[in-house]
Amino acid sequence: MNAIRSFWKTNWVGYMFVTPWLIGLLGLSAFPMGYSLYLAFTNYDLFTTPKWIGTSNFVEMVHDKKYLASVGVTIKYVLLSVPLSLSFALSIALLLNRGIRGLRVYRAIYYVPSLFGGSVAVALLWRQIFGGEGLINSILHRFGLEGMNWIATPSTALYTLIILSTWQFGSAMVIFLAGIKQIPADLYESARMDGAGRWRQFQSITFPMLTPIIFFNLVMNIIHAFQAFTSAYIVSGGAGGPLNSTLFYTLYLYQKGFAQFNMGYAAAMAWMLLITIAFITSLIFVTSGRWVHYQE
Repeated sequence: MNAIRSFWKTNWVGYMFVTPWLIGLLGLSAFPMGYSLYLAFTNYDLFTTPKWIGTSNFVEMVHDKKYLASVGVTIKYVLLSVPLSLSFALSIALLLNRGIRGLRVYRAIYYVPSLFGGSVAVALLWRQIFGGEGLINSILHRFGLEGMNWIATPSTALYTLIILSTWQFGSAMVIFLAGIKQIPADLYESARMDGAGRWRQFQSITFPMLTPIIFFNLVMNIIHAFQAFTSAYIVSGGAGGPLNSTLFYTLYLYQKGFAQFNMGYAAAMAWMLLITIAFITSLIFVTSGRWVHYQE
């Protein structure tokens, strides 16, 4: 008991500073997550008392065609948008690293879309650009080509959102550029003395040295892509159309929870999303030892 009192007297100031954070963690994170886990096993519509139904919500997902469609759309979006975004980010970072004048200006220009790309205003602008009377069709008409309503066509609607996601490569680009700056210049000098060209230098030096940065950007972009919502909601008017072609997982979750008030089902969907993201990121972490190279 005396030891506890002595420990408290010595560290009470630290605990006082930590207490607000602990209260926030419990009240804003731990309790809501625990309650949502409980709701995932109930039938709850906001207006009645939650009724325990076991795993019925999770079983219903397997037979819910719209849910399966949202899973397919989201997987396609992740598989296309993440590699494209990272490729553009790395390519621009390599170009900016070539000692061009006005580096800070170009870096800022390329970074700006990542600040506003996920906003409602940009999504509205995107809907106008790819609409039937939008900028894209105006450009096509100048070249004598026939335009279309890219947003309202099922075969092209999702790709407009993928382009929007790719356009927001600024954050990854800045991180790539910082990583490139950290690569020792003497490695390139030695490679040039051995007759290695630019492509060989990239394969043998730049890419291996950037694998920790690629690993970080890959994980962050995958998490962000799975949680994409605003662009699909604004562009499709919240419906996920046309013909569910832009029905992201998070958008369907929103429809279930805040349009149909099926909070139990929405909570189950949220936990399935969390489990999926956790599984994929864990898989990347486990396999990273085979392709991520750290400097010693």
